Amino acid sequence: HVQLVESGGALVQPGGSLTLSCSTSGFNFSAYYMTWIRQAPGKGLEGVCGINNAGTKTYFLDSVKGRFAISRDNAKNTASLQMNSLESEDAARYFCTASSDYWGQGTQVTVS
Repeated sequence: HVQLVESGGALVQPGGSLTLSCSTSGFNFSAYYMTWIRQAPGKGLEGVCGINNAGTKTYFLDSVKGRFAISRDNAKNTASLQMNSLESEDAARYFCTASSDYWGQGTQVTVS
């Protein structure tokens, strides 16, 4: 069955860095556009970034451009989100999705 498992969330100080990982199984990972979506407490879902199936094109929310990087390894069926210079506004639950068809349970990022 389809599984997406995020990991790497933690409590970090402002200005700190984190790397989130998304391990997947049960679907053709290399065929999917992968995205990271976040939800802060009391707020709606927000698309943070995405990467095409070949890993050659990326998208970033304006507020994270220059601070976040997304990557994928099609051989290992994994996606990663490198987050630098974290701000309090980045605090949220981060979800990995496969073209929004499949979602993980999320991993919590706290910036304080």
